[in-house]
Amino acid sequence: MVTVRLLCVGKLKESYWQKAVAEYEKRLSPFCQLQIKELPEERLPQEPSAAQVRAALEREGESLSKQVQGAVYPLCIEGKELDSQGLAGLLEKAMLSPGALTFILGSSYGLSEKVKSLGPGISMSRLTFPHQLARVMLCEQIYRGFQILNHTKYHK
Repeated sequence: MVTVRLLCVGKLKESYWQKAVAEYEKRLSPFCQLQIKELPEERLPQEPSAAQVRAALEREGESLSKQVQGAVYPLCIEGKELDSQGLAGLLEKAMLSPGALTFILGSSYGLSEKVKSLGPGISMSRLTFPHQLARVMLCEQIYRGFQILNHTKYHK
């Protein structure tokens, strides 16, 4: 069974986000071993300077880099936009090779350049989403990808 890892900066604080992710974890259990690792978000002042944000992203990047396993896909707005079929293709490829498939979700300030260079970036959209919602959306798309691979009616 393939291992799908989500490395996430920050915690899901609201119960509705936690419940949504838990539902997809349950749905994904027949298809993959889903591992979600939350790493602490660097604290910044109310209105941080660009240098402070850059330094925080670098510190977060160091923590993230130590957790990476297998094929790595940082989620960033500059990344390649995939449709659901494209994500299913990544999952299929991961199932054929040993190791984990790791998606990296940054904080509300994004990811460091070092983390973005760890693998081909993926963009969920040109729109900006709160990182909590992005985590739920990623879980749903991973579930949808497995449904596509298994030819179910879920993906229409």
